[in-house]
Amino acid sequence: MTEPLPTATFPPAFLWGAATSAYQIEGAVREDGRTPSIWDTFSHTPGRTAGGETGDIAVDHYHRYRDDVALMADLGLTAYRFSVSWSRVQPTGRGPAVQAGLDFYRRLVDELLAHGIKPAITLYHWDLPQELEDAGGWPERDTAHRFAEYARLVGEALGDRVEQWITLNEPWCSAFLGYGSGVHAPGRTDPAAALRAAHHLNLAHGLGTAALRSVLPAGHQLALSLNSQVVRPFSQSPDDLAAARRIDNLANGVFHGPVLHGAYPETLFAETAPVTDWSFVLDGDLRTIRTPLDALGLNYYTPVLVSAADGRAAGPRADGHGASEHSPWPAADDVLFHQAPGERTEMGWTIDPTGLHELIMRYSREAPGLPLYITENGAAYDDKPDADGRVHDPERIAYLHGHLAAVRRAIGDGADVRGYYLWSLLDNFEWAYGYDKRFGAVYVDYSTLERTPKSSARWYGEVARAGALPAAVEPAA
Repeated sequence: MTEPLPTATFPPAFLWGAATSAYQIEGAVREDGRTPSIWDTFSHTPGRTAGGETGDIAVDHYHRYRDDVALMADLGLTAYRFSVSWSRVQPTGRGPAVQAGLDFYRRLVDELLAHGIKPAITLYHWDLPQELEDAGGWPERDTAHRFAEYARLVGEALGDRVEQWITLNEPWCSAFLGYGSGVHAPGRTDPAAALRAAHHLNLAHGLGTAALRSVLPAGHQLALSLNSQVVRPFSQSPDDLAAARRIDNLANGVFHGPVLHGAYPETLFAETAPVTDWSFVLDGDLRTIRTPLDALGLNYYTPVLVSAADGRAAGPRADGHGASEHSPWPAADDVLFHQAPGERTEMGWTIDPTGLHELIMRYSREAPGLPLYITENGAAYDDKPDADGRVHDPERIAYLHGHLAAVRRAIGDGADVRGYYLWSLLDNFEWAYGYDKRFGAVYVDYSTLERTPKSSARWYGEVARAGALPAAVEPAA
């Protein structure tokens, strides 16, 4: 019988990582054959991003990746999750790969392996080639087939040295922020298109997983990263409980239902009937979508608190997904979102590590036997260097300590959690917020692109080397 681990100790093989995405860090948007993605177009459209900022240069990881990998090694990270830019590899979203684009990722992977860091590839982190959006984007079925072709190309190129693969990152954001509220690229505001996009993203995951399995060596790990929401009712009234179920269906069930169980929630169809009849779900789709996974990634930041309207004025939504007159929640305009009590990050998101524990335990039940990874968790704060150039961020250390303690508690409760990826390695382009929000463990001076590890980066590295949490952290100022 295996002896239980001490309370603050993590399993010996636990992965200690950080995560990034291509458009947020790479820059070099016109080099080596890369063509525009929907985020290039969106960020260059006036009024779409804070200050009109773009990812044209971002933090220039494309040219500085060797220094960034050396920095990861110095911090003690054992894993790095990054995404591939689809339009860097396959500029039109169709046809053969551009070898210069693949070569960048080959060099990056080789550099990681040389430093003893395990690479984890995310194939899609929101940067659809613009030509595919011009053809209809994710609301069109063909986009799912194009994704499978792209997945196969990257798998063939990197499958000999990368064992961990993630098809999609947060398909909820791609579908509902991109096509529902319009606060993310491509900026469309059509609830029916958002639901079609959700289904075709699910289909892309299934087709892409099958394509990867056809070219990857046996034993490689294929996963999906979901930003499943912890949805809590404002009260235990029947109306508030029904409102929470509706949002849970749209946030969670619309993805994990078909992926894990081969079916959409029955109540989802009735609740969204004013928007669509779901006739875009064709025979065989659900079987394809349910292609077996090897692991599941969970991204968590904050819980969601909802109620029924009950005649109350809706006011601005507090759902944490940006300001828009259009809702990202199809057919749920009468659901109210409330700011949960407690301390908040610079994003205005309530800090609540209990939600992460709750999420892990839920998916331990939804997918028994499936290994889990926390593929994103982190916080934005208004970080600034002191007079000596150091960046001290005790608030982020406290945040990480609380959430890592929640992960460890879940492991103690029987959850098979095998790794944690801090969001994010570097301060970077934070989508519609431009460069205003800093999630990085490493501070980036955007005028010089100089990197400075924050105190949280050093703290996290010490935890990674020890494989255990300290009993307490210093209080935030």
